[in-house]
Amino acid sequence: MFTNTKAFSGFAVDDIERAKDFYHRTLGLRVTEEFGLLTLHITGGTEILVYPKPDHTPASFTVLNFPVDDIDRAVDELTSRGVRFERYEQFEQDEKGVFRQEGPPIAWFTDPAGNVLSVLQAAGPHPAP
Repeated sequence: MFTNTKAFSGFAVDDIERAKDFYHRTLGLRVTEEFGLLTLHITGGTEILVYPKPDHTPASFTVLNFPVDDIDRAVDELTSRGVRFERYEQFEQDEKGVFRQEGPPIAWFTDPAGNVLSVLQAAGPHPAP
């Protein structure tokens, strides 16, 4: 039934305009808006739907991961753009907020709606907060 369907993922936010500004200006993604919905255009043709939900509750898990070549450079750049990295008691994170103990180095942050995002140095699974 879905053999030839191009599936896509999506998540909710409480304020589409704030989300649009964050994903475009802060993260540098190409963002389009149609019918009150956002589409995040990710390299390689991936598209992610961002939709408004007035009674939105932020996801307590990572909804979007951004692989990077150099996590320290990525964290520094995001920090300079006003992004604050999350700290989780169950993980030993360095002064930048990067967890380096198991798997690829990873750091978590949130979008304006409180959804958890991450930057990680290598592809593959990672521990979720």
